[in-house]
Amino acid sequence: MKTKITILFGLIALLLMSGEPLRAQRLTQPTITPNGEYLLVSGGVSLHKWEKWKVSPRDNWWMNFIRAARIRIQQLQAAGVPPEKITWFVYRPAYISRGKQEGQDLISNIVSVRDTYKINLKFFDRTVQLIDYINSGKPRDQVKIVDFEYFGHSNKACFLFDYSNGIDSASKVWLHENELAKLNRNAFARNAFVKSWGCHSGESMSQKFRSLIGVPMWGAVGKSQYMTHELPVLADPSNGRWTY
Repeated sequence: MKTKITILFGLIALLLMSGEPLRAQRLTQPTITPNGEYLLVSGGVSLHKWEKWKVSPRDNWWMNFIRAARIRIQQLQAAGVPPEKITWFVYRPAYISRGKQEGQDLISNIVSVRDTYKINLKFFDRTVQLIDYINSGKPRDQVKIVDFEYFGHSNKACFLFDYSNGIDSASKVWLHENELAKLNRNAFARNAFVKSWGCHSGESMSQKFRSLIGVPMWGAVGKSQYMTHELPVLADPSNGRWTY
């Protein structure tokens, strides 16, 4: 009898553990809201002059965070979200400096994504520009943010918009979890889908966001891995997880 009970509880625990990533996956399916706004943010990539000497250099591909946002734009539109409801913020200075390294105009390449999908593209240079848009870029009593997703470098307490771009392994432009209090919580719909696709956000920043804004923010425990043809995945699924 004890053996049967042990097996039963083991199966229940297994179902609960496996249900969490499935729930996170289901939540990526957008809720189509007529007056809602779908806000995506792409942080900047690193420079080879800082990273080339490291055992595991970051951002060998400059499109890491651009490609991920593009995939998400395609998903949203395939689900029926009108292009005019999608707003994409991109941290401009990093792509100017990385463009010099690449020997090409990366800003024009990013603009071409806007032209292809007919969405709203906004470049930002300072964190306050993003905060101001979230708070009052639209009349937030009428147009709520129903989807907010971040693609870029992060640690457990920050979105790092210029990580290893201006300073080796550091950032001068970020959104820290302590700055989340500057966001108007009424800008977000109660059932908004919010997710950081960067590393470690689920270890602290997700909980702070939920506490201050009242909406869960999914984030990774551990590192995430940016892909070429799909949204980012957990770098080590056996030890990491998506959580809020």
